[in-house]
Amino acid sequence: MRPTVYAIDGIIPVVHPTAFVHPTAVLIGDVIIGARCYIGPLASLRGDFGAIRINDGANVQDCCVMHAFPGQDAVVEEDGHIGHGAILHGCVVGKNALVGMNSVVMDGAVVGESSIVAAQSFVKAGAILPARSLIGGTPAKVMRALKDEEITWKSAGTAEYQRLAFRSLTTMRACEALTAPEADRGTVDAGTVAPLHVTKGA
Repeated sequence: MRPTVYAIDGIIPVVHPTAFVHPTAVLIGDVIIGARCYIGPLASLRGDFGAIRINDGANVQDCCVMHAFPGQDAVVEEDGHIGHGAILHGCVVGKNALVGMNSVVMDGAVVGESSIVAAQSFVKAGAILPARSLIGGTPAKVMRALKDEEITWKSAGTAEYQRLAFRSLTTMRACEALTAPEADRGTVDAGTVAPLHVTKGA
């Protein structure tokens, strides 16, 4: 299964052999995806106004949009984690940082290393957000410093997406749906990371 890939101005996207890009994702132009990355279904990475870089171990999940702006590349650094439906426009998401579901990060913004942007946040253009911070709101602001256990939880979740890239490369295949479940139906390998609210409650 191959992703939908387009060259523009003679520039062809690059995908590391150990990365998984879902076949419904779209890559255009100056896009480079590093080792052990996961790019989810319906993600759109448009490198037609500038560069898009997904560095080693990062993931960009279902229905995300990444677009560069002239003079503002869109970058997810190593082990970055981009939740479902997020929009990244001409910004930098730092190493081991997480952008929550349906968040928007605008041109020239920088999300600091090992920070977490809460779901449905709006990071305004030019915002420089510090490392190891919980960030949230519209517009987003620093809410507090992150605890070590919260960063550990984030890193464990990202490791599961790195494992998902391998699982997808080795076991995902197009198939016909069954009309009824098998008597001996198995389960998918969902890993062991619990949601943060459950982890904190423990």
